[in-house]
Amino acid sequence: MNEDFFGELKPTPRLLMGPGPVNAYPAVLHAMSTPLLGQFDPQFREYMRQISELYRAVFQTGNRSTLLVDGTARSAIEAALVSLIEPGDKVLVPVFGRFGHLKVEIARRCGAEVVPIEAEWGRVFPDEVLEKAVRLHQPRIVAVSHGDTSTTMAQPLAALGKICCEREVFLYVDATATLGGMEVATDLWSLDAVSAGLQKCLGGPPGCAPLTLNDRAAKRIGARRHLEQGLKKPGEKDGEGPIIRSNYFDLAMVMDYWSDKALNHHTEATTMLYAARECARICLREGLSGAFARHALASRALREGLQAMGLELFGDPAHRMANITGVLIPPGIDGERLRSTLLERHNIEIGTSFGPLHGRIWRIGTMGYNARPDPVYATLNALEEVLLEQNFSLPRGDGFDAARAVYGAGES
Repeated sequence: MNEDFFGELKPTPRLLMGPGPVNAYPAVLHAMSTPLLGQFDPQFREYMRQISELYRAVFQTGNRSTLLVDGTARSAIEAALVSLIEPGDKVLVPVFGRFGHLKVEIARRCGAEVVPIEAEWGRVFPDEVLEKAVRLHQPRIVAVSHGDTSTTMAQPLAALGKICCEREVFLYVDATATLGGMEVATDLWSLDAVSAGLQKCLGGPPGCAPLTLNDRAAKRIGARRHLEQGLKKPGEKDGEGPIIRSNYFDLAMVMDYWSDKALNHHTEATTMLYAARECARICLREGLSGAFARHALASRALREGLQAMGLELFGDPAHRMANITGVLIPPGIDGERLRSTLLERHNIEIGTSFGPLHGRIWRIGTMGYNARPDPVYATLNALEEVLLEQNFSLPRGDGFDAARAVYGAGES
C-alpha cells in the first residue's frame, strides 16, 4: 500500500447534469462542515424540531410526523413501505418506469399481495385508469412515483389522492425526484405518506431522506409499535399490530425518536441533518413558487436549445417532469461514447437510462443548484461540439441562442 494511504481526496470537479445527484448548493456544503453535536444535546434536538417545521412547509403539510430517514432516498421508500404494509395486504403499484418496479420489489419483500399495473415508458396513467384499478382490486395501499427519472415523466396525483381518500386506501408517494422542483401538495392532494431525497431538486448530497406521514398513516404504523427489549420499561406493552419487519426502518420507533419522547433508536447522521436543514432553508427562502418556476424555466431553456440543435425529446409532452429531460439518441450516434467524451473533456455528466430505454435516450437534469442559465449553456455548447465530432449535422450556435432567448438577452 502507498505509504501516504492513497493521498488526500482531490476529485476533479464535475458539472452533474444527469438525473441526480446534482451539484450541491455551496451553502449546503458549508453547513456540513459545522461541528458535530451529540444526538441528545439540547441544541441538536432544537435543530431536529426546526427540520420538522421546515419540511412541513416544503411538503405543504401540517403533518406532525415529518422527519428524516438516515440513508439515501431509497431508505425512505423502504421505511414507508415496510412500516405501512402488513403481511397479506394488497398493494396496487402503478408502474411507468424503473422506480415503479422498485416499489413492486420492496412490497413483495414486505409480504404484500402486489398488483402491478403498467403504462408504456414515456407515458403516465390517465385518472380514469387509476380509478378503475382501485375499484377493481380494492387495495389496502397504493404506492406510486410522482416523477420517475428513468422515463422523465410525472404522474398527476390530485385525482388519485381523492380516489384513495374516498375508499380509505392509503396512498404512498415517492417524490424523490420532484420535491422542491415541482408542486407536491401533500395535504391538498390527500397523500398519506410522502418521501423524498436531498440529491435532486433540493440541491444537497445523497444520504438523507425527508419523509412525512399524516395522522392516519402514523396511527396505522403506531399500532405496530414493538419496542426493543433494551428500551422497554417494565409493564410497557407493544402495539396490537404485527411487528414491522425491519428494525432500522421501523417508523414507529423513528417517530418516537423524533417526538418529544426522544426515545433512542439510532445515532442520527449529524452532518446529513445539517445538510437537510440548509436545503429546506434555501428552498423556502426562495419560495416554493419561485423554485418551481426556476426549475421549469431551466428545463424549457434546455429543451428549446436541444430542439434547435435538431435533437428530438422523449415522452409525452403533457407529462414531462419540470426538472429532467429525456433526449432520443440520434441514429448513428454512439450514446455512451458521447457521454464519456462530455465527462472526460468537459467534466459534464449526463445520464443514460434503464430497461427498454437503455441506449435509446440520454437524461439531462436541470435541478437544484444547477437549474441556472450557465449550466444549461455549458451543457448545450459541449453537447454541440461532441455531436459535431460524431458527424451529426446541426446548425452551430443555435442551441445556445435558443436557450438564451428563453432566459432573455439581459440574463447571464
